[in-house]
Amino acid sequence: MKRIVRTSLPAAALVLSGVLAASACAPQTSGGGGAKSDEKSGTLRVWLFQEVGNDPKKKVVDSAVAAFEKAHAGTEVEVEYIPVDTRAQRIKAAFNDPKSAPDVIEYGNTDTAGYVRDGGLADVSAEFGAWSEAKDTDPTARQSVTVDGKVYGSPLFVGVRALYYRTDVLKEAKVDVPATQAELITAAKALHKAKPDMYGLAVGGAYTYGAMPFVWANGGELATGSGSSYKAAINSEASRKGIAAYTSLFGDDNCPAAKCAKMGGNDVITAFAAGKAAMAVGGDFSHAAVEAGPAKGKYAVVPLPGVEKGSVAPAFAGGNNIGVLKSSPRRTLAVDLMKSLTSKKTQGELFDAMGFLPTFSDVRAAAAKKEPFVEPFVKTLDAGTKFVPASPGWGQVDASLVLPTMFQQIVSGKSDVVKASDEAAKKMDEAFGAAAK
Repeated sequence: MKRIVRTSLPAAALVLSGVLAASACAPQTSGGGGAKSDEKSGTLRVWLFQEVGNDPKKKVVDSAVAAFEKAHAGTEVEVEYIPVDTRAQRIKAAFNDPKSAPDVIEYGNTDTAGYVRDGGLADVSAEFGAWSEAKDTDPTARQSVTVDGKVYGSPLFVGVRALYYRTDVLKEAKVDVPATQAELITAAKALHKAKPDMYGLAVGGAYTYGAMPFVWANGGELATGSGSSYKAAINSEASRKGIAAYTSLFGDDNCPAAKCAKMGGNDVITAFAAGKAAMAVGGDFSHAAVEAGPAKGKYAVVPLPGVEKGSVAPAFAGGNNIGVLKSSPRRTLAVDLMKSLTSKKTQGELFDAMGFLPTFSDVRAAAAKKEPFVEPFVKTLDAGTKFVPASPGWGQVDASLVLPTMFQQIVSGKSDVVKASDEAAKKMDEAFGAAAK
């Protein structure tokens, strides 16, 4: 069968932090009804995210699609690669106009709850549960496609963060690799003292997912609840302990607030890759950027330490999923294609081509054996990760920069941990409440 591939320009990078930021743009629609038919042939339309270097991804997708078409007589697959930064508008239009909508989409995993609320994604719980490969999906990846106990897609890849550090700088400063959160804070300040032209540990007031491991390691949470009922927990005593630990890293003894308060995840990794930081919290997806800078050959990565020696601070499990639109007139075919695009074979090939971490535990273990740099990220995943509240209100929390504002208020001296966390919790509860109506 003939495959049609369209590429939308200009190209947009699928940088994980960008995916998370864009998740706030989940479309607001009234939702549409499901399709009345389930045709067993015809053309399936697919929207996937366009990468900076998209050819390797395209080759993997082409191979999966070719096998799918061969196994499904009378079926053609039309793939369109869409820019990440305009995806909210495209998907909103698709939800509102089923006739022009694709059958299958790639989406950021923090978008799940919003898209379900908008009535755009099909419930594929039965098919996912019956799929033999699904049993090896890691728990957090499964959580990222689950809302109110129902499954609305299949995980495509996962991304987590760990601790990058300069081996040469730590050796010269006679600082040991930190094994606890307290040691990390002490090491950061010792490194800056030894190397005043470098941040000890680069941190960012706008780096939500670099900060949250400190909160989670101390027993804190973003929110508690389930379904349509969530209540902010960012102002709990445990959360405040983590907030205090993270914000203690902003100052002239490590990362001056004047420079670091507005830094986001990309800024932090850029600083480390450029040789301006001795340590940084970065993702598996940051590997290529670090390798391209002067830090190449002079760094190592370990899981970010938790509070207790030998423990790992829980990391945020980011990533993307593949879902079927409720409006698809070819549901059975679309679900089969979803499984093909997220299968163990395809995820293994995407890792080889793009470095995307597989969501299947066995495939990820094999990837770690192939590429040593993956090992600390796999250990981080195996130690247990966290995800954002499965509430449509999370998009509003993210878009309103509730958590960055909280951190920035504290590090600038405009507020303290108690007041800032209470204010953040109030705004989060307003967003959760509005989404539940």
